Amino acid sequence: MEKLLQNGNKIHFTSLGCSRNLVDTEILLGLVLKSGYEVTGNEEQADYLVINTCGFLESARQEALDTIEELFALKKPEAKVIVAGCMVQKHSQILKETFPQIHYMLGPGDLEKILEALASSETGEEITSARSYLQWGEIPRQLATPKHYAYLKIAEGCAKRCSFCIIPTIKGPLKSKPQEQVIHEFKSLLAQGVHEIILIAQDLGDYGRERKEKGALEKLLREMLKVEGEYWIRLLYLYPDEVTDELVDVINSDPRLLPYLDMPIQHINSAILKGMRRKTNRDHIIKTYELLRTRIPECVIRTSLMVGFPGETDEQFQELVSFIREYPLDNVGVFTFSPEEGAHAAKLPGQLPETIKQGRYEILMQTQMEIIVARNRGYVGKTLEVMVESVHPESEFLLQGRFYGQCPDMDGQVIINDARAVESLGRLHEVEITDVIDYDLIGTALGPIVPKRKLSPLAVIS
Repeated sequence: MEKLLQNGNKIHFTSLGCSRNLVDTEILLGLVLKSGYEVTGNEEQADYLVINTCGFLESARQEALDTIEELFALKKPEAKVIVAGCMVQKHSQILKETFPQIHYMLGPGDLEKILEALASSETGEEITSARSYLQWGEIPRQLATPKHYAYLKIAEGCAKRCSFCIIPTIKGPLKSKPQEQVIHEFKSLLAQGVHEIILIAQDLGDYGRERKEKGALEKLLREMLKVEGEYWIRLLYLYPDEVTDELVDVINSDPRLLPYLDMPIQHINSAILKGMRRKTNRDHIIKTYELLRTRIPECVIRTSLMVGFPGETDEQFQELVSFIREYPLDNVGVFTFSPEEGAHAAKLPGQLPETIKQGRYEILMQTQMEIIVARNRGYVGKTLEVMVESVHPESEFLLQGRFYGQCPDMDGQVIINDARAVESLGRLHEVEITDVIDYDLIGTALGPIVPKRKLSPLAVIS
């Protein structure tokens, strides 16, 4: 501790990339806070600056390089920079060549070495073969999200081998947490007052697969729902071939398991899907879509779509445009194909010029916006349960929140232009929807929702 105080103990954290990376950053936060360090939001005051990077796409790696450059320009001369995460695992040489003054580097599977990195008087690195990190036992975690929602990572790594993706080479093979550990973390988050638990993994549907556990996700969800209390459980990243009748039954069994699925489709043309090495085709995707729309009519479906995959023809692209018109989705993320080094698809013939990819991206984005705005108009006149989260950044007279069909940091929001009935932030309120602006809903707050059951923090920890 004496050495720590001599060097200063203020740490600034920057987390880049996905929500899975954010959970890793929260573990880093927990470890340093438990050891007596102080976290600061001011880069210029920090004695240490820690950047948790993403390395999935070229754009993400460039964001990491730009962020590190900016922090070096802002930091005080004696402050030390530590870089961790996915980019370190696969592109440490680029980091070393670009920023030789980096104090320490940590691979994504070596987060527990953060205290050694901070205390080290010499530059160094810890980049082992462990390519991903899962929180176990009593390892501390400090939430960086607003107090009413948190992410719960139930698995790391990936068992799939999509031809365009390098995540398995960065994160390694699938590793699932035991059900008991997930339930323990779930109860711990509820005991902290978290209302919305967002389950994440590279692929939720493969949970337990490496242990040959059939129906492991459905069993886990049923166990979670046995815990008393008023909360939301949200599912992210579930592939179409993993939406089973049993999963639908579980969703329909309890309103606390939100009728919301993030189901990456990527494309609808069967030949393109085969080239992507996806375990589905056009007919199966449509069948899954119709299953959800029929059995869970209120289900909000989010997906990601890719344009410009090698060999994609104008006709195949138009098939994708026609699909989202005929089978409208509620939230859509659109990406252009990126030829990542190490990905099978980067070597395929028929690589398309960036101009064509960008043009298709803009067409699909415009098409899906028109569809989503039209779907959102269906909420006008309805009353929704909305988690009121914060003051709107553009006006102190507006509040913002989300209903169950909107995931944090991904989808639109509910903008409350009459907030007189709002009693407090971080609480569910009834909001009457009066208008739509692009992806966002506009509404009037009617008043707070009184919980039917009270959650006892002492009752949920076993």
